[in-house]
Amino acid sequence: MVQPIGMFDSGFGGLTVARAVIDLLPNEDLVYIGDTGRYPYGNKPAAEVQRFAHEIATSLVNDFDVKLIVVACNTAASVALEQLKDTLPVPVVSVIEPGVSALVQTTRNKRVGVIGTVGTIDSGAYEHAVGAADASVSLVSAACPGLVEFVERGQTSGAEVTLLAERLLAPIVHAGVDSLLLGCTHYPYLARVISDVMGPDVVLVSSGDETAFAVKEMLEVAQLQEDTSRVGEHFFYSSGDPEWFAHLGRRLFGPELSDAQSWIVK
Repeated sequence: MVQPIGMFDSGFGGLTVARAVIDLLPNEDLVYIGDTGRYPYGNKPAAEVQRFAHEIATSLVNDFDVKLIVVACNTAASVALEQLKDTLPVPVVSVIEPGVSALVQTTRNKRVGVIGTVGTIDSGAYEHAVGAADASVSLVSAACPGLVEFVERGQTSGAEVTLLAERLLAPIVHAGVDSLLLGCTHYPYLARVISDVMGPDVVLVSSGDETAFAVKEMLEVAQLQEDTSRVGEHFFYSSGDPEWFAHLGRRLFGPELSDAQSWIVK
């Protein structure tokens, strides 16, 4: 019996990570839960996000028999990752460390930035991760409330988004960074707007591809990978309206997201 990879996010953002994992590991099954019934996570208390993350991760193990869990949500990873690693019987990987690894390798002037939700930035997770990866790198962080909501509405361009991005990214622009980590899995959908605001000399770093490579390595080390000759199946669940999730998800992810099913908190 094939065990799937489990993945969750507060909503649609983690689909950027799912896309990368599916492209790199097309032979693997994947179960994705988008917690759209309770999103966004970024402005919620840490204890509440920890509870949500524990509920979803436990469901992935008990209800879907996953062999590995990807926390494809920076906010959840920043406050709940260690707890999940300590309590779950399967390996757990987040988007934070792979993204930071790519960031410190990309910078040339040792000045980098990270943007994320209020919860992610306030947690200090990225300061800790960057310091552990390369103490010589200087990090500037900025919380970007409001950007997730634009993505969740399917509005990824236009004057409103650009004006908000200009205001929120001003401290990062003024800091003279040469690399910017998109510390929320929703933000790659706004990459064009963010790039226009930051300018052509700033490299945008997304954690999706790096996380996919980390998943591949973890599966190989644990000898959990599937036969490369098979074609994986992908299942999408939403704690909100599954029809809306499927509709917007297809626009953001691609035609493979043909439908979504309801996931109910137990």
